[in-house]
Amino acid sequence: MNESWTFSTFILSLSSSAHVSLGELPDPITNEKKVDLNMARQTIAIIELLKEKTKGNLTEEEERLIEDTLCDLKLKYVEVAKKEKEVKT
Repeated sequence: MNESWTFSTFILSLSSSAHVSLGELPDPITNEKKVDLNMARQTIAIIELLKEKTKGNLTEEEERLIEDTLCDLKLKYVEVAKKEKEVKT
């Protein structure tokens, strides 16, 4: 296994994907920012699942990372969803 791939880098990779889905970062292929709330919600759910399935097996740093990541993504999801709803009305 590549030593540079850790649980933390995996969570950060998922977080980056969620930020792309929330339109905060450009898509690495198209270089465009586009909101996809379904994909963002799915990525957040995957991180939540990982948090639950790894409970008791993470270092304090990993636990803090996953908690902070989820908190940040959920807040941003609500903000973006609210803006998307306002745009449609």
